[in-house]
Amino acid sequence: MTDPQKHNVSRLERVLAFMLLALVLLSVATFIAIMVGTMQGMGSDDFASGLWPVVVMVPYIGLPLAIVLLIILMISSAVRRARESRRDQPEH
Repeated sequence: MTDPQKHNVSRLERVLAFMLLALVLLSVATFIAIMVGTMQGMGSDDFASGLWPVVVMVPYIGLPLAIVLLIILMISSAVRRARESRRDQPEH
């Protein structure tokens, strides 16, 4: 059985993960709000007034930004693990 090692997760990785989660949840919530509004009989004219234009644009901006954050998080995690493995290797 392998010995579980404690991984030092950096503050940057933690912040990126929470930002990613918040963007995805906000985008899904606004998408559900749009679907509920449509089911209630709202038309395109109704979505063009008030706060609705912002609600409609959140998934268009939030989800691609979440993908970018995911890629950045994966790269920073891979770099951290590579540094840890180099540090833990015995020198010859």
